[in-house]
Amino acid sequence: MVKSLKSDVVIFVVSDSAGDTGELVVRAAVAQFHPVYADIRRVSFIQNEESLVKVMEQARSLKAIILYTLVIPQLRECMNTLSVKYEVVAIDLLGPLIDNLEKSIGRPSRHEPGLNHVLDEDYFRKVEAVEFAVRYDDAKDTSGVLKADIVLVGVSRTSKTPLSMYLAHRKYKVANVPLFPEVKPPDELFTLPPKKVIGLTIDTHYLNVIRKERLKALGLPGSAAYATNERIERELAYAGEIMKRIGCVVIDVSHRAVEETASLVMEHMRK
Repeated sequence: MVKSLKSDVVIFVVSDSAGDTGELVVRAAVAQFHPVYADIRRVSFIQNEESLVKVMEQARSLKAIILYTLVIPQLRECMNTLSVKYEVVAIDLLGPLIDNLEKSIGRPSRHEPGLNHVLDEDYFRKVEAVEFAVRYDDAKDTSGVLKADIVLVGVSRTSKTPLSMYLAHRKYKVANVPLFPEVKPPDELFTLPPKKVIGLTIDTHYLNVIRKERLKALGLPGSAAYATNERIERELAYAGEIMKRIGCVVIDVSHRAVEETASLVMEHMRK
């Protein structure tokens, strides 16, 4: 029988659109309290006051917090009123910013939910980049190395795949190539301008912990060769030689969140 996790806090993310923005902000905030477990419940596409009342009743019964991204003025006003009536903490993420922008710009906002999800050219570029990252993940098709905006190289468990996906959402076409002593890297890798290649390295001890956890999740013993310091040091030394041969920039991802590493990569690409 699977034991359910007991949440330390319940947070409702309420929006008259999809609610992506609110959930990202909540997760960023909750991460500052690790290992706290937050039960994040998204309530999307709110269109009327009745729906807000239902959310408020649930939040009160669970002693939850509400974070909302409502751009329709009537719904924002209703949420403010209900939060006082039900004595529930409700945080307005967009309202104050929209109000101040209206004052600074000198005209009212459009008050239309979901404008940041409009199917424009920018949206389709992002979709194309995500599809690219999936197709050329782990060098399944080495031709992607020549088509990519960025090529990530590194040993196993250096966050190449999640970093590729994060960068794809920033509209970069990313291919990634795993480096193993037993497998020759694709020849295309050495024909690229070094500035397009990003090497990812990591501390031996930190990678040892990560790989042991990975083996544990797969039901395998942590003593497997894949997670030994000797094996890791050999892989890192080999990867270092390949990166030196390419002449690419190298980023140490030890104890770094994917977002932080992505920021460094994008800064490098802008330069």
